[in-house]
Amino acid sequence: MPYPDRFYPVVDSLKWVERLTKLGVGTIQLRAKELNDADALQIVTDALAITKGTQAKLVVNDYWRAAVVAGAKYLHLGQEDLADADLKAIREAGLSLGISTHDDEELATALKAKPDYVALGPIFFTTLKSMRFEPQGIPKITEWKQRIGNIPLVAIGGIKFEHAAEIFAAGADSIAVVSDVTQNADPDARVRQWLGQSAEVA
Repeated sequence: MPYPDRFYPVVDSLKWVERLTKLGVGTIQLRAKELNDADALQIVTDALAITKGTQAKLVVNDYWRAAVVAGAKYLHLGQEDLADADLKAIREAGLSLGISTHDDEELATALKAKPDYVALGPIFFTTLKSMRFEPQGIPKITEWKQRIGNIPLVAIGGIKFEHAAEIFAAGADSIAVVSDVTQNADPDARVRQWLGQSAEVA
């Protein structure tokens, strides 16, 4: 299986991790904010227990120390977290590393860390988090992909299922999805749509 999978939901709770795992999702990012070290270790440990023995790959957002201690295999860092992270410890623990980028400077910083994938966002306007960056737009996906070459490119930010074909065509290898799943009236049906689309394209 490729990493990350073409459909890459980002969720903030163990309930969502369990729900997506049962639906057969291949890559799930757990992004739970504002936790202390003990709580971060607990939620990462519990999430890994949920996904153990399934096809789901759990990506830990931000909490690299918890990821190392709990024995996670996948980690995602934003730029601020990357600046504070011990990359040597992360690599020694065997963690795959994805990094968020929003502009040229951040892409340069990310590439120095030799990431396993690069995320570009927000592609569209998003209300989920306050962003100091304007929407990137679909043409930026093509530009970023040309610049990073064989490194997988993840598009994120305000993306709905209806955008998927165009975004993959622009060069994205994977699409990270938040509200299109978690705020959907029928999340399970939406997930199945995404999984079906990904299978068609793969």
